Amino acid sequence: MSEIAQYVIGLDGGGTKTSIQLADLSGTVITETQGGPSNFQIIGIEEASRNILDLAETCCHSVGCSYSQIGSVVAGLTGAGRIADERRITEGLQNASEKRGMFFHDLKVESDARVALEGAFKGTRGIVLICGTGSIVFAKDAKGRVIRSGGWGRLIGDEGSGYQIGREAFRSIARMMDGRGRATKLAKMVGSEFGLKTHEDIIRAVYREDFDLASAAPLVLLAAERNDAAATEILRFAAAELIDALRAVMKSLGNSPRGNRPKIPLVLMGGLMQSENVYSKKVKSAIRKNLPRLSVEDPIDRPVHGAVLMAIDRVKTGLKNGTLAVAVQ
Repeated sequence: MSEIAQYVIGLDGGGTKTSIQLADLSGTVITETQGGPSNFQIIGIEEASRNILDLAETCCHSVGCSYSQIGSVVAGLTGAGRIADERRITEGLQNASEKRGMFFHDLKVESDARVALEGAFKGTRGIVLICGTGSIVFAKDAKGRVIRSGGWGRLIGDEGSGYQIGREAFRSIARMMDGRGRATKLAKMVGSEFGLKTHEDIIRAVYREDFDLASAAPLVLLAAERNDAAATEILRFAAAELIDALRAVMKSLGNSPRGNRPKIPLVLMGGLMQSENVYSKKVKSAIRKNLPRLSVEDPIDRPVHGAVLMAIDRVKTGLKNGTLAVAVQ
């Protein structure tokens, strides 16, 4: 006999914290809380699974429901954007939950970008551009088809991201120090902020000490605000890369960047886009100029609720397939 499902759980987890909501099948949030990080690429699968399951356990105890009453759990996690990584953390979560006697009907891991897309538009059509340390564009059309551009990682992708901006800062400094590039305030700023003042300092930090290139991105923004030509050019190029990613997604969706058809909502997310700064302003200006059919808007809801909506959809699919029974509300 099928178990009776009354609730769903949605999670949004990253490198600093994990948010969770337990909701009924209409989407009404019954309880929510936050806990430790769940980026398994950094802290490992075992610790990430423990933090996620601790939060699920807390929510179930708060509501007074059993795990068998949870129709679906959807976890949107940083680092889960590739199939192999998604499988690794899914298996880890399943093994950990079984050891703790936490048996759920359904457990699904998604990328943090995917649940952000659902939350931003409450499951309806739209585009999200996420730009922080990395970058990616996700879009959903009126038929529910999902398109992405980017997400190739820092070595061959992440155009327009903090990583690319930081890398270009060091390239600009290297050219200046070699006498083959323009003078830039970035050299002095990086030397003061990170103690990297010589050729040897930079080589050691970047190639032997795994220096976080994205940590230099705020200095590029500051230098651009001070009218540094090299920094301004770095941000101009980065913004153009993001425009290319947005244009590619619009093309895949069958939409021209221009024309008189209805506007397409766009939400800007990630550390470099969610605050008003010289870079986010440059990106918004480029969108208005080059992609006038996009309308930059605030998100309707948070990524954690996007995970809830996806969990509800999975419950509905289970009902259609006859694999799940739900309690009458």
